Amino acid sequence: MKERLQSTISKALPPAAAIVLLILVWQLVCSLGDVPKYMLPSPADVIEAYRKDWQLMLSHSRVTLTETFIGLFGGIAVGFIMAVIMDRFTLVRKTVYPLVVISQTIPTIAIAPLLVLWLGYQMLPKIILIILVVFFPITISLLEGFSSVDNDTVRLMRSMGARPRQIFRFVKLPASLGQFFASLKISVSYAVVSAVVSEWIGGTEGLGCYMTRVRKSYSSDKMFAVIILISIISLLLIWLTTILQRVCMPWEKINRKRSNSK
Repeated sequence: MKERLQSTISKALPPAAAIVLLILVWQLVCSLGDVPKYMLPSPADVIEAYRKDWQLMLSHSRVTLTETFIGLFGGIAVGFIMAVIMDRFTLVRKTVYPLVVISQTIPTIAIAPLLVLWLGYQMLPKIILIILVVFFPITISLLEGFSSVDNDTVRLMRSMGARPRQIFRFVKLPASLGQFFASLKISVSYAVVSAVVSEWIGGTEGLGCYMTRVRKSYSSDKMFAVIILISIISLLLIWLTTILQRVCMPWEKINRKRSNSK
């Protein structure tokens, strides 16, 4: 337990020190008075913005997080289904895979106004945009994970009378979990950013709408505050994904202990 605590502290100390140093430099630059406050507010101004508008930011955060989670789960479901179908049917993979890649060449900022125009200013267009962004890394990572399975293992399972569903459950799915969680960490940050971008384009609630309002009023302290809040939300979601990965892949911890003991 003590060794684990020391390891955690040693890993967290360098980035924490870097952040503290960055804040000190930021405060020093603002204290010199060479940069106007409307261009670069000081850390103290940002903290004051949190104090004044925290409840309002929290209210907008709930909306953004709701859109993020619904869109994220929808994107995971779509990506999983597409990956399974393309892995099962070669013709579908050859047909659909290029279309999946092409779908990611269209800029998100170009799709968002069209979705708002077609579906209105409510939550639905934001969720669809998040799904469109999230499903791609999930699909590709799962498909690569399914394809990375050792053919000898698959043939062994077949020789023992295993059905395709059993091969998928006991061989392909566990083999793809590592790549799935790696893409999920990227997807959660993409989901938050996509939700904010879609709220910029059209909406009445959410952190993106809040950002638009404070930007128009030249409240740069509040602008910086909400940017930092969005970054913190993304980091927390990535951290939760890491914890979920440890729960779903307990053998990784055992493998690490074995490698360290050698």
